[in-house]
Amino acid sequence: MNFNIEMQKLKELAREAADIIEKYEHVRVISHNDADGLTAAGIICQALMRQNIRFHASIVPRLDSSVVEMIKGTTADDDLVIFCDMGSGQSDVISGIKQDIVILDHHVPVGETPAKVLVNPHLVGIDGAMHISGSGTTFFVAMEMEPANVDLAGLAIAGAVGDKQIFSTLNGHILEEAVNAEVVSVKKGLKVGDGDIAKVLEYTPEPYLDITGDSEKIDQFLDFLGIEGNIEDLNPAQTKALTSAVVLKLTKNASPEAVDAAIGDIYILNKEIVSNVYDLVAILNTCGKEEKYGMGLSICMKDRTHLEEASEMTIKHQKTIVENIKKSMEIAKQGNSISYLIGENMESTGMIASTFVRYVNPDMPFVAVNQVDELVKVSARGTRALVEKGLDLSFALREAAKSVGGEGGGHNVASGASIPPGTAEQFIAKVDEIVAEQLPKQEQSE
Repeated sequence: MNFNIEMQKLKELAREAADIIEKYEHVRVISHNDADGLTAAGIICQALMRQNIRFHASIVPRLDSSVVEMIKGTTADDDLVIFCDMGSGQSDVISGIKQDIVILDHHVPVGETPAKVLVNPHLVGIDGAMHISGSGTTFFVAMEMEPANVDLAGLAIAGAVGDKQIFSTLNGHILEEAVNAEVVSVKKGLKVGDGDIAKVLEYTPEPYLDITGDSEKIDQFLDFLGIEGNIEDLNPAQTKALTSAVVLKLTKNASPEAVDAAIGDIYILNKEIVSNVYDLVAILNTCGKEEKYGMGLSICMKDRTHLEEASEMTIKHQKTIVENIKKSMEIAKQGNSISYLIGENMESTGMIASTFVRYVNPDMPFVAVNQVDELVKVSARGTRALVEKGLDLSFALREAAKSVGGEGGGHNVASGASIPPGTAEQFIAKVDEIVAEQLPKQEQSE
């Protein structure tokens, strides 16, 4: 199908959703707790405010029966329930909600949806794992509600960056609209946040280099390059020297997409209170992990009250991530078709998995199993190259989790699961078996 036709079909779904939303006086918004979910909530809440539609927003880490019970206890019969960045894969869970439902999501739809309208790129033939985020899908709806909502495009760009997506097709269209409206500016360089270059390289987990977290090695690296000061103040020659040196470090064993993730376009969000997209994504992901959902959403709503606290919390959190990545490198194991680790009370397993598959061993997907109290959570990450060869982590984690009495799902390239305590080894063996079928041996060793 032609991309313009696909986009037009998505706009038609967005128009249907906007028509329903505009009929309501009060809306119950439920969104995911990562950067994409928080930006999606920021977009829809501001779009609702501008239409004088009152709302009650809740941010949640997962959509399960407890969320449905919360909705039942906090939502009037004549309210509308909007799910952002979730809801497509949980049709059975949300079917108990009696209010009208609208879903704005980019995950693979599973089952028959109870929603009045499901706005989802998969329904029009576009892969939501790569080409549009939950916030991007929500932005399409906001634009149908009011074209002046183009000023919210920066949040959609941040959501896509948070989900490590590519900026072609639908994301490319949003970026083009944002740049044309002067909502977003683009510059070239190292894809990291602003600040003192030595400190940024020390605590930023991505790109993960052989000097990350080691201030002595970082000082030697920067002395050799003759670079110091704030990264946003570097001149073009210094920026080129820095990016070239980082590329040399990455080409030792990182995946090609790791180089793409580290060097290239940096998006400056001219309408947001955090202008560097990588700083905003890091802050929002930290707010999600630390369960400071109100803080994250308020930053998306342009409220500066807690920005300094959030920034300090983020740097501390990122330092912990870097420490955890270093520790996980030591305990990671290799199966037939996957790399994996089984641990307890680890932080940011998604980031650990992403780092490992991008920077350490791009030939195999990485699965991190993490027991926290009585809950065992799983994060799995692949690369686009592995997906092209047949990898589907959403299927693998869903089936493996089901086999041990848990549940899982997500995207083909990035997925998660919850499994019962004591089933980690059995679960890993099942994932390994499924991935082996998806990625035959000769494919992996190419």
